[in-house]
Amino acid sequence: MTSSLSNKVALVTGSSRGIGRGIALQLGAAGAKVYVTGRRPENHEAALKDIQPNGLETVAQEITKRGGKGVAIFCDHSNPEDVKKLFERIDKENNGQLDILVNNAYAGVNKRTSAVP
Repeated sequence: MTSSLSNKVALVTGSSRGIGRGIALQLGAAGAKVYVTGRRPENHEAALKDIQPNGLETVAQEITKRGGKGVAIFCDHSNPEDVKKLFERIDKENNGQLDILVNNAYAGVNKRTSAVP
């Protein structure tokens, strides 16, 4: 039996943990080739490193175990050059095919600002 998303290519940004991880795993279970992105582990805050080391590679492996094909790519989505390289790679590896895009990347605010009186 063919999976419902076999021969489909997906990109899930911010998929090393949380909602993005869950979406990526389900797309993989449905048979898709899923590119998962996240920042390099050394670029995460120390607290996040303790939660899930090598999270992106783990997600890609789990996608493959579930019947899809997981591809981990480190990408800082706040860097336009990283984003450009990501889409160029997907384009090249899939002859221009990208069927599903889940834009889940998020960076929290790192600085506190005081309220204006």
